[in-house]
Amino acid sequence: MHNLNVVLYQPEIPPNTGSIARLCACTNIHLHLIRPLGFKTDDKMLKRAGLDYWHLVTVSYYDNFEEFMERHKDGRFFFYSSKVETPYTQVSYQPGDFLVFGQETRGLPEEIKERFRDSCLTIPMFADTRSINLAMSVGIGVYDALRQIKVF
Repeated sequence: MHNLNVVLYQPEIPPNTGSIARLCACTNIHLHLIRPLGFKTDDKMLKRAGLDYWHLVTVSYYDNFEEFMERHKDGRFFFYSSKVETPYTQVSYQPGDFLVFGQETRGLPEEIKERFRDSCLTIPMFADTRSINLAMSVGIGVYDALRQIKVF
């Protein structure tokens, strides 16, 4: 069983996804990718960022968000966005939770944030900044969740 699940909603930048895949390999986390992807899965930059860890990552692909939700209807979900108020430190994570992150350029769609309003979290930043890099945001969320569920 995997410790947690990381979900990337329509990721656009291959090195970010590759770095996140490497993180998932190192922490026994299942990686879920929701299409469309902004790159081909054989992309050089994607493979390079993931180094030689790809064989250690469990990756699942979904054609759209509804397919993902249908296949995991019993899951607990947390949606990360720079456009919400509740800090990621205000929840109690459990093994098997799904941490969902949006696109690098647009984040999560408004309809998803509205539908799951009570499960949306943010990583606090200074007011004059737009957002933290996707791979770094995933790392912050993942390691707080792993700390809480006492994996390490």
